[in-house]
Amino acid sequence: MRACSVLLTLATSALLTISSAATAEIIDRSFCVFDPVGAKGPVFDAMRDYQAAALGWGVNFELRAYTSEAVVTADFNAGKCDAMGVTGTRVRPYNSFTASIEALGGVSDYQQLQTLIAMLAKPQASKYMKQGKYEVAGIMPGGAVYVFVRDKAINSVEAAAGKRIATLDYDQASLKVVEHIGATMVPSTVATFAPRFNNGDVDIAYAPAIAYQPFEMYKGLGEKGGIYQFSLAQMNFQLVVQADRFPQGFAQASRDYAFRHFDQAMEHIRQAESDIPQNYWQKLPPEMETDYKEMLRQIRVSLTNDGVYDPRMMKLMFRLRCRAEPGHYECAEKLEG
Repeated sequence: MRACSVLLTLATSALLTISSAATAEIIDRSFCVFDPVGAKGPVFDAMRDYQAAALGWGVNFELRAYTSEAVVTADFNAGKCDAMGVTGTRVRPYNSFTASIEALGGVSDYQQLQTLIAMLAKPQASKYMKQGKYEVAGIMPGGAVYVFVRDKAINSVEAAAGKRIATLDYDQASLKVVEHIGATMVPSTVATFAPRFNNGDVDIAYAPAIAYQPFEMYKGLGEKGGIYQFSLAQMNFQLVVQADRFPQGFAQASRDYAFRHFDQAMEHIRQAESDIPQNYWQKLPPEMETDYKEMLRQIRVSLTNDGVYDPRMMKLMFRLRCRAEPGHYECAEKLEG
């Protein structure tokens, strides 16, 4: 009996030691998440599952919801957040390569986007995920960006000239589009673009389908408005971390997780698109779609030359587009290849 007691004591002691060691390996970190809806929004809700998964990679996240991306990045820069989740355009100061995924017309459809994110999630691509002291630890789809108009008569570049467009003034690509079509820029943020559209302060806005319901954009569309079924760009959400604040292997495990949940994220996006009444969707004539794609290409080339878009990402997306449509004239011209 005494031997059994000693063995039980030793076993209990060993289990406590293992438990303490495992607990010691878990570090506490803060994760600041942008969700325009706040703590009850779909992005923040998805991050709760991510929070649980991160425990397996040695990190216990404290999640903080933000409705302003500018405040998220300010807190991240000030060291108040060890990690942040923001849209791709906001990532440019931290990783110009991954930020360029949101390039105008960079990828044509969701299949190309999935292939691209799969490539970036591989360990071989990890060197591109790091820039200075920052690392991109996950990329998730946010949906194609569509043009919303209060009046379907705004159905061409010419018709948009002089119209007021809600424009993210920190996004140089958006500014270039407004300049290119001769429209009037109305500086906006993610928080203000929809109210301005709904109130009639602007004639045109651009957003993914997931914005339609929570931002009540049907109020701005009314009976005369429409949504052009043409992908202007691919919005995405990216997780950026202060690399030296996380254990080795964390970022790669996180990127793997994000890609494994690509299909789940797409279910929400496709549902949001299908929930929009069919009478709002407007198809572009083939010749007009060709003209728009050429306009976006010209803007991409210009912004790449200006150092806004990363030429390595432009080349990668060019190859994906040409793999899908090898006969397109851009594949022969190779301006971005």
